[in-house]
Amino acid sequence: MDFIGRTSELATLNAELERGSGFVVIYGRRRVGKTTLIKEFIKDKRAFYFLATTESEAQSMKRFAGVLSRTTKNPMLSKVTFTDWLDLFQVVADDHPDEKKVLVIDEFPYLVKTNPDFPSILQNAWDEVLKDHNVMLILCGSLISMMKKHALAYDSPLYGRRTAQIRLMPLQFTDVYAAQNLSFEQAVEQYAITGGVPKYMEFFQTDEPLVEQIRRVVLSKNGFLYEEPDFLLNEEVQTPINYFSVLKAISDGNHKLSKIGMTMEQDTSAITPYLKTLIDLGFVIKNVPITEKNPERSRKSLYYVSDNFIRFWFRYVYSFKGELELDNQQIVLDEMGKDFKQKFVAFAYESICRNIFAELCRKGQIDFAPSRIGSYWRNDNEGDTEIDVAAVDNQHKRLFLGECKYHAKPVDVAVYSALQEKGQSKELTAAFKGYEIVYGLFSKSGFTDRLVEMAAENPNLILIQEDTVYENNII
Repeated sequence: MDFIGRTSELATLNAELERGSGFVVIYGRRRVGKTTLIKEFIKDKRAFYFLATTESEAQSMKRFAGVLSRTTKNPMLSKVTFTDWLDLFQVVADDHPDEKKVLVIDEFPYLVKTNPDFPSILQNAWDEVLKDHNVMLILCGSLISMMKKHALAYDSPLYGRRTAQIRLMPLQFTDVYAAQNLSFEQAVEQYAITGGVPKYMEFFQTDEPLVEQIRRVVLSKNGFLYEEPDFLLNEEVQTPINYFSVLKAISDGNHKLSKIGMTMEQDTSAITPYLKTLIDLGFVIKNVPITEKNPERSRKSLYYVSDNFIRFWFRYVYSFKGELELDNQQIVLDEMGKDFKQKFVAFAYESICRNIFAELCRKGQIDFAPSRIGSYWRNDNEGDTEIDVAAVDNQHKRLFLGECKYHAKPVDVAVYSALQEKGQSKELTAAFKGYEIVYGLFSKSGFTDRLVEMAAENPNLILIQEDTVYENNII
């Protein structure tokens, strides 16, 4: 698969290279493309790339010496038995002293597991050997909890050394779609499963129908992604079953903390630590209405499985593990036939629309400078109100409210009217008093002529079909 996106991350890395001495920490969940990003960055640079593994410290030193030998083209280095990491780092510092070099230590947590003192060793090496010798150091790791503890935390020996940090997230839909030769609908449905995780995307690059790719990669007990959540959680947490229970509860439609607790038959105080960890790992997201001034303290929080694949897995794999173990994949395919597009993909489409909106704003195709992009909901005596895309432009005192429709038919005026009514919510108008409201309708299937005509006369109504806003609201 070709290298996609990561423009800002590459810009950060190149900026750090230009510094006197850059120390960059890159972390993120497995399969998200950290190593691919690093290799793209160093491909035209003098670089030492070392991938740590679960092996003894002596074996790690021997392999590191091999890297040094090959990079410096000095075969003698591979024959030397190093017993001190400082000596190895000194070789990096002494190589081409007048040329900027990049030293990459990938999967840094494995070295810490082998030797808990390694962060202190690296701190000493950076301070005494590397920092002033034209070396840019990149520490990379997939075990998020360990990266935070040993590379980023205040009590880590490495604290205060880093000059930049990159938490690598899955690719945005707009970047993926721009690089694919797929229809918008095909791209949305594929993204609803892969979530922009590059490794997952690799398995969905064939010309097969999507359902056949799912059958082969996810539903087959020999498929690469059949047990993926097990692998992800087992590496990060000590009691995966508790985290599985939380993810299952949320996947079943329990989004309030109280409902998650009731489903698990546990006090909310008992499950809060699990939720915090799942949020830290990027598997769960805590959403609050855009009206909330202090999101962290909000009592209106709702929890969602943010990782598209994990959401898919709990919906269509976990509940049918017994049948799948007996190679009965058809039962899952039948289940998907009931609601895959109407519910599962339609839900993912909402977050895709938020990404599309942000990208259109960034490109200047929508005149809006978002300070915050999210959603809005209210459940009270006034009734239930949900708005899929809600964004605030505090600079110009404007509020954007958008509705997302993943329907086969064009969107009509009734959808706009309903959105306007939602926009008059007392809570919204009170929270954003004096703000001009801009309405947006997102549709994969276009709009009726009547709605297009209405939009042409209303500058505060924006129609977005697929990932494109109509210029002057004219098709």
